[in-house]
Amino acid sequence: MNDFLSFRKMITPIFIQVIFWVAVVLCVISALIMMTGGGIYVLYGLMYLVLGPFVVRIYCELLIILFRIYDELVAIRTGTPPAGQGFPVMPPVSPQAPMPPTVS
Repeated sequence: MNDFLSFRKMITPIFIQVIFWVAVVLCVISALIMMTGGGIYVLYGLMYLVLGPFVVRIYCELLIILFRIYDELVAIRTGTPPAGQGFPVMPPVSPQAPMPPTVS
């Protein structure tokens, strides 16, 4: 509860999925309304029907990427694996440690 109140735990990624589906429904409804106008609006409605959900998906994925970047940065800072990830985090390398050989 303390993480929630101090804004350390993000709840927005949960709402991004809801926002996506609401936006898709609005795109479909808007496209259908647009197509009832007849004429060139039928073509515009079809374009909106196809491209609208695609653009909404890209926008929501970008938002999710921002939150995943945040999770990774917190994991790097704390040295713990990010939430929901099953892979180990590499320990921080000290400046005196020799660098591993690179493959050419």
